[in-house]
Amino acid sequence: MNATVVAPDMPAAPHDHGISFGEAVKVWARIAALSFGGPAGQIAVMHRILVDEKRWIGEDRFLHALNYCMLLPGPEAQQLAAYIGWLLHKTKGGLVAGALFVLPGFLAILALSYIYVLLGHAPVIEGLFFGLKAAVLAVVVQAVVRVGSRALKNHVMRGIAATAFVAIFFLNAPFPLIVFLAGLAGYLGGRAGITAFRGGGGHGSSGGDIVHDRDTALGEELPEHARPNLGWSLKISGLFLFLWLAPVGLLFALAGPGNVFSHIAGFFSQMAVVTFGGAYAVLAYVAQEAVGTYHWVTPGEMLDGLGLAETTPGPLIMVTQFVGFLAAFRDASGLPPFVAATLGAILTTWVTFMPCYLWIFAGAPFVERLRGNRALSAALGAITAAVVGVILNLAVWFAIHTLFSNVQPVRLGLATFEIPVLASLSLPALVLAAGAAIAVFRFKAGMIPVLFASATLGAAYVLLA
Repeated sequence: MNATVVAPDMPAAPHDHGISFGEAVKVWARIAALSFGGPAGQIAVMHRILVDEKRWIGEDRFLHALNYCMLLPGPEAQQLAAYIGWLLHKTKGGLVAGALFVLPGFLAILALSYIYVLLGHAPVIEGLFFGLKAAVLAVVVQAVVRVGSRALKNHVMRGIAATAFVAIFFLNAPFPLIVFLAGLAGYLGGRAGITAFRGGGGHGSSGGDIVHDRDTALGEELPEHARPNLGWSLKISGLFLFLWLAPVGLLFALAGPGNVFSHIAGFFSQMAVVTFGGAYAVLAYVAQEAVGTYHWVTPGEMLDGLGLAETTPGPLIMVTQFVGFLAAFRDASGLPPFVAATLGAILTTWVTFMPCYLWIFAGAPFVERLRGNRALSAALGAITAAVVGVILNLAVWFAIHTLFSNVQPVRLGLATFEIPVLASLSLPALVLAAGAAIAVFRFKAGMIPVLFASATLGAAYVLLA
């Protein structure tokens, strides 16, 4: 019925868009260096450079790719980079774009993790992190407001968000279950044509004149290498599935299921499959498990890691690398602690991002068939609404552990949750958090200046006190 389809890496009839691979590498490196501020800021940087400035792709194609990446588990900004890189320069383009997006953040977090372990108890370092925690609280609250303003357009979506918050905060419901049920509700609602479920989530793009696909280097036509090819998709899926899971299986076989590296590989592989909804939703899940289940880090250290990730380029999910570093450092399994910690950081990053290539290379050639699918858009919208509740849970958790030095568990029927001991309120932390919130919401200050100012004030307070 169909003509023979050219495989993505076959040389026949390529789409000549005039963009050299070397030029693309320079642009992806530039995007990586500017990718601060979490997924919303990173996607805005990509949109400004690739759509508005370079005009390599158009608005419709960019948003279509973003919608697909929003449907996937894992960091959507890194997946979007890999998707567009693949669209422009085949498999090597996707690999390079995705890797460059991660590499600066990986190196920065690794270096800062060493400093944290070696000098974390020095007064000036403690002060810096004291200030960062207060600012991070304001940043997370801003994420709740920003995502909520887009996603919660009606009472149904607000009800989904509220239900998700109650489920995760009071009932300790698993994050994957919350996402699954929200997506199922949205899908069924979309299929039924319920008005409240129409539309989807996603990050807004920058304003200005719309760049149409026909006016870009890639054009309106689908490149030959981007056409669906089941044989290639199965091969590339098998390759990346092996690269992802082979180290995990080897660790379980050689070190045993109780080894810290097996725990790291197993947990973060699971995270890569079930964490929909962006970086802050992922962090809520990681905090729930890494602090409460595995006891790899304390609540304060989780906040410190988020502060490091917020102040370095690359995906916010790189905080997981910090968690893996500390987990292996404290349970070195007979290795020198810093060697174990470095391997833990590398392993965490590997199993977190390798699945992203699997989702992109296997699914992207078929994603054009999803264009305009109302049921899938409705599922995405419901998941985004649930994510607002999950991020709100993260904000409350951060607030409790940032502003109070003591908390106590409460059990009330099926509900189990933490409440702060009011007498343990830290007034300096409250002042710094309030100042950061005023700067962010009232004066629209940028994230980096707020984090820098808060960290500086925190260090000054600790040194003077």
